[in-house]
Amino acid sequence: MALKSKKKKTSGDNSRKLVASFDPKSPIAEQYRTIRTNIQYSSVDEELKAIMVTSTGPAEGKSTTVANLAVVFAQQGKKVLIVDADLRRPTVHYTFNRNNIYGFTTVLTKQTTLLNAVEATDEENLYILTSGPIPPNPAELLSSKSMEQFIEEAKQEFDIVLFDSPPLLAVADPQILANQCDGSILVVFSGRTEIDQAKKAKELLENAQGKLLGVVLNHQEIAKDNYYYYYGSKR
Repeated sequence: MALKSKKKKTSGDNSRKLVASFDPKSPIAEQYRTIRTNIQYSSVDEELKAIMVTSTGPAEGKSTTVANLAVVFAQQGKKVLIVDADLRRPTVHYTFNRNNIYGFTTVLTKQTTLLNAVEATDEENLYILTSGPIPPNPAELLSSKSMEQFIEEAKQEFDIVLFDSPPLLAVADPQILANQCDGSILVVFSGRTEIDQAKKAKELLENAQGKLLGVVLNHQEIAKDNYYYYYGSKR
């Protein structure tokens, strides 16, 4: 597999987001490794390769969770691809300090190939596919035949494919994507995400026949200036 190697130094602000890469011995990085382990043991009968990460609403930490999960999988020796499937408010290109001239949407519309659009990162084994230009019809693109072909090709080329999707309660895109992925992870923000919202998000995933692997509780305070991420089984 020939992949482009456009590596750039990640900015200082993003080093905070990519804690698993820049501070791998920290308690938070260890929690991401725990999440990784739970994902790997969550399905005995089938291999989980395409995983969607979503949240109930905006600013709950899903993009940070995707990025750090990708890092810890890559550190394990897995060839990992992050796909920015948030075709309304994409952020992966900011996290990894890349441009967003082409990406996921240009692959889906056959303007370029997956391998031409994928970029290497500073983390060995970790690759990204930015969103590309924001389309007028995200839901239609995600439910297209081209999307089915994309997932099939991505799973052939990579060991793990993580999709950063929009919030579940905002648009229909995550439900469409959940139906096509091997599993989904829901990120909730401690003290901000309401129980009814989390329950509604779970219902939407079930209605879409998506497999909920578990929930990441983000920003749970356990001591002054200390935070952790917790992975729990679905209820």
